[in-house]
Amino acid sequence: MGSDMASDTTSPTPSAAPARPARPTGSLSAWEGMARQYDYWLTVLKRTWRGGVVSSFLTPLLYVVAMGVLLGGFIEADPDQLEGATSYLAFVVPGLVASHAMTLAVSESTYPVMGSIKWHKTFFAQLATPLAVRDLVNAYVAFVMFRVASACAVFMLVMAPFGVFATWWGPILAWLSQVLVGFAFTTLVFAYSAWLKSEEGFGLLFRLGVIPLTLFSGAFFPISNLGPVLEWIARLTPLWHGVSLSRMFCVDQIDWALVVLNVVVLVTLTVIGWFLAVRNLDRRLEV
Repeated sequence: MGSDMASDTTSPTPSAAPARPARPTGSLSAWEGMARQYDYWLTVLKRTWRGGVVSSFLTPLLYVVAMGVLLGGFIEADPDQLEGATSYLAFVVPGLVASHAMTLAVSESTYPVMGSIKWHKTFFAQLATPLAVRDLVNAYVAFVMFRVASACAVFMLVMAPFGVFATWWGPILAWLSQVLVGFAFTTLVFAYSAWLKSEEGFGLLFRLGVIPLTLFSGAFFPISNLGPVLEWIARLTPLWHGVSLSRMFCVDQIDWALVVLNVVVLVTLTVIGWFLAVRNLDRRLEV
């Protein structure tokens, strides 16, 4: 009987709360997926910014001084032949900054992407969390665009005292067009890098892609000098659209119909590149 009373007076043991199910991978919003990678990319920036100073700021600035100031001093400026620029320096700066945006975007979207997949496998580690492939691409593109935007902004600020800008607002719109160039090349080259199985393909990209685009997209001379056929080929390249936007805004010779065309092309390429980047990276990370 005593044992019965003891059993009756003993309070029942509360049942353990049901375990909360783990959040399935890919359930984060796009913004939350990017925000969760903030600490990682901030650490990357802190560890790499010193090496990027030379490639992002000093080297292109020296190039402008050599090409625009020293060589440009021997060139008689004719606004009719230099797309409205009153000096060769005013002509070359907008194109060179747009070209620099492309070069920096390509550099940050080739070997680093390959390394995150093939060598140190950062993407595999990140994908083991609730992050989705889309989140990896978004955060990576955002990091590269921070590098591109800051480099182009410093470049434009440094060149402002040289009197190469026709208005105060033109360089701001030119900077936005340079950022758009960075977006287009970052997403497209990311997609290419995620598709490659070996880094040997990057040599082909730089030799047959970056170098010809830099030289023949109107950054250093008007594309009308190439002849009718090559001129239209140059107009089909993504960089020419960025150079065109950047120069029109800087020298205040704006054809708004051409502005719309340039923007539509670059935005379209950015969207296509993003979808291809997500698809290719998703296929590469399948285990």
